[in-house]
Amino acid sequence: MGDGWGVRKYWVFVGGGIGLGLCFIALLVVGTYSAAAGISGASGAIGLVKGAVPARYQPLVEKWGNLCPAINPALLAAQLYQESGWNPRAQSHAAAQGIAQFIPGTWASHGIDGDKDGDRDVWDPADAIPSAASYDCELAGYVEKVPGDPTDNMLAAYNAGAYRVIRSGGVPAISETQNYVKIIRSLEKSFAKPVGRVQPSQQAAGAIYFAQKKLGTPYLWGGNGTAEQGGRFDCSGLTQAAYRTVDIELPRVANDQYNAGPHPSRDELLPGDLVFFSDDLNNSRAIRHVGLYVGGGYMINAPYTGAVIRFDKIDTPDYFGATRVTKDGAAALPTALPEG
Repeated sequence: MGDGWGVRKYWVFVGGGIGLGLCFIALLVVGTYSAAAGISGASGAIGLVKGAVPARYQPLVEKWGNLCPAINPALLAAQLYQESGWNPRAQSHAAAQGIAQFIPGTWASHGIDGDKDGDRDVWDPADAIPSAASYDCELAGYVEKVPGDPTDNMLAAYNAGAYRVIRSGGVPAISETQNYVKIIRSLEKSFAKPVGRVQPSQQAAGAIYFAQKKLGTPYLWGGNGTAEQGGRFDCSGLTQAAYRTVDIELPRVANDQYNAGPHPSRDELLPGDLVFFSDDLNNSRAIRHVGLYVGGGYMINAPYTGAVIRFDKIDTPDYFGATRVTKDGAAALPTALPEG
């Protein structure tokens, strides 16, 4: 959601320009995806994409995410985001506590004094984040001789226990455990700095098709496009509805939509990418606006109260970054985070 454009002014297609704009989009989508069909990602060292981890926690995640070969900073970030949404005061109904959501018994056995200040405080990210990494590596050690991917086995041990992984000879046939491994590995891609180009989306053209039909519709804060709302949207309501038409369910809020896939650089944007804007360019949780990229430096977006859904430029001082939405990435996002 967002009404964050304030009084900032943008050049907008109007009148006959809208028709020309739609023709431009159709040609651009076809041409771009034809050209991009052979693009593939490359493997390499895994780092964090800029801004995905809140700046106050990034040094901890980068340091402790390299504690052992089974983990990396992006994987550790994915676990922390899935557990708490970066909330250091989070507490679940099951009594899991802090940014890493340790239950008291596990913390008593596995919590470490990460900042060497003489105590082990589950509520202090300087202790909890190192403890999460340390616990991952301890589990990885337990299952290091088990066949299969070491990281998948470590995640399975985190969810189901090392004994079940050892007994099963890999990720056990438990739907909850298999789903947990898939979720974290999918979220890992959202926090990882891409090495090489990001794979093009196959659903993006359908999302653009929906959004362009809404051009000229008045903005509504909290709008989801329902009949009771006169078919109006706010920024994230529009992008959510656009991707719903291609069977991808995005979260409702813009800063959560940012984690729905990998992050192409500005010069690698393709039509259908979500583009994000924030007053804090080092913290994805501060994102306040989202649009749907259409090419040529423009997006379709629902800007603010009093405006209509329209084309706007993306190259502004508050441009944060972009996400190439994937079905697995969207499905991996937490639907209910603990409160704190």
